[in-house]
Amino acid sequence: MAQIRKLDVQNFRSIKTLSWCPTPGINCLVGPGDSGKSTILDAIDLCMGARRTIQFTDADFTNITVDAPIEITVTLGALSDRLKTFDAYGLFLRGFNAASGEIEDEPRAGLETVLCLRLTVGPDLEPIWTLVSDRAAALGSERFLAWADRQDIAPTRIGSFSDVNLSWRRGSVLNKLSEEKADASQILLAAARDARAQFGGTADAQLAAALAKVKGVADELGIGDGNDLHAELDAHSVSMSAGTISLHNDDGVPLKGMGIGSTRLLIAGLQKEAAAGPAIVLVDEVEHGLEPHRIIQFLNALGAKDPEKSLQVFMTSHSAVVVRELGLMPLTIVRPGKDGPILKRAGDHPELQGTARLFPEAFLAKSVLVCEGATEVGFVRGIDQWCADRGKPSLHAAGTCLISGGGDEMLKRASAFVALGYRTALLRDDDKRPDPDEEALFELSGKVFKWQEGRKIEAEIFASIPSGAAIALLDLALEDLDQPVLDAQLSSASGNQVSIASIREEAKAGELSPIAREALGTASGKKSGWFKSVGAMERAARDIIGPNLVAGEPFSLMTGNIRRWTLNA
Repeated sequence: MAQIRKLDVQNFRSIKTLSWCPTPGINCLVGPGDSGKSTILDAIDLCMGARRTIQFTDADFTNITVDAPIEITVTLGALSDRLKTFDAYGLFLRGFNAASGEIEDEPRAGLETVLCLRLTVGPDLEPIWTLVSDRAAALGSERFLAWADRQDIAPTRIGSFSDVNLSWRRGSVLNKLSEEKADASQILLAAARDARAQFGGTADAQLAAALAKVKGVADELGIGDGNDLHAELDAHSVSMSAGTISLHNDDGVPLKGMGIGSTRLLIAGLQKEAAAGPAIVLVDEVEHGLEPHRIIQFLNALGAKDPEKSLQVFMTSHSAVVVRELGLMPLTIVRPGKDGPILKRAGDHPELQGTARLFPEAFLAKSVLVCEGATEVGFVRGIDQWCADRGKPSLHAAGTCLISGGGDEMLKRASAFVALGYRTALLRDDDKRPDPDEEALFELSGKVFKWQEGRKIEAEIFASIPSGAAIALLDLALEDLDQPVLDAQLSSASGNQVSIASIREEAKAGELSPIAREALGTASGKKSGWFKSVGAMERAARDIIGPNLVAGEPFSLMTGNIRRWTLNA
């Protein structure tokens, strides 16, 4: 068995060129649709799978340009002793520098010994698998991996049709569990039903060790009763081979007839059990067919929490549960580029670790608006809901995610999202400003929205909305806070010049004074202010602020600019 140290792809489907060094353990590819995530898994599968031939079409070439051959090169490390045998592959053994990601043609001290396996497809559409090294090419030497070695390194792909792994057939996970083999051919020559009845008793004995491991994994993952599992002939198979033997429950029903989620979960557990050394697993749309709690089980079965990484997993996902459970380090961000996907490690930006836990959906978005705090998040959400209620598009349909920037950390988080390739903007107050040089650097690739000079959002709101809306916000705050508390806050904010009663009198007279508006903005904007949660400000913006925006006012104009950005308009 082996693990992938480097993947190079040229002219394959949407990938004109790609060079990527994955990590041991889990590599979770996240990004928008049609960015090339599944194509990366297909490239690995096609290059490393134990196949003698594959049917390619012109559509598999980038831009259907068949004159430029498809080349998929996988650099394999963690080689078994057999793969490092000089007599077998000595001329093709190379050295890999993990620090630089470079490959040297000669192995030497300080470098990992690797083999480079290449799949080439030319205009004739015939696939050719070869080992690659410069010195072998100079000597005109050509070498292929032995078929047994191809089978050993072949990845297990867990997908919609992965139930083949629940039969004892060549290359399946069950076949890797033990050295035991069951021969059904003689029994199958008799009547199929008689053979099934006769063979059921002998298969359990022939495959005892493998069944014991399957039962242990099934029990651990909570998939049925492991004690009810048996090896029996598959009644629907017409093959006279060991592939006709599959897992059945106590009622004789094949386990490959389980739901997609249960099948994927069991195969993941079996693959981990079967891995005698490093092994590779491919999973497209890891959340497919699984409830959130079973997603967590699935990830654990693939070794997400294991300190020793026996499996190297390549998965794609559009699930916030997956991002939250894995955390930052296993994530590889995939963004569409001119010549194919651009891959960046989220783990290079530890400042986003908390964001991965609290706002995992941000890593699945097209655009990210980093808000200074929960108040701003609630404001933008509320305005969006008010607009959506009137038949206007929503920021969610545009693929925009809102996150809280954590106050002083907001610019660092926004800059990290820009570095990972996300369309990113920052929404901040102007009473406390970030470093101007750092913000200017961010604005080279990102966008900054801020309120009028020196103001935070609450001061901007109360300075801009009509008097009646200001009174409505005051009444909304009184639903959660006692009147004496609000009176004390207003008095403190105004130097004993303003109270709830005086504000109401001014509003009745027609217009709030600048002192009253400033007191309302200051009192509501303190740390223990009136609308400091997402829910509170969301309700205020949806029900009161949005309906009372004054066209042409700076506050209304800025709100419109923020909304247009979230819609990518």
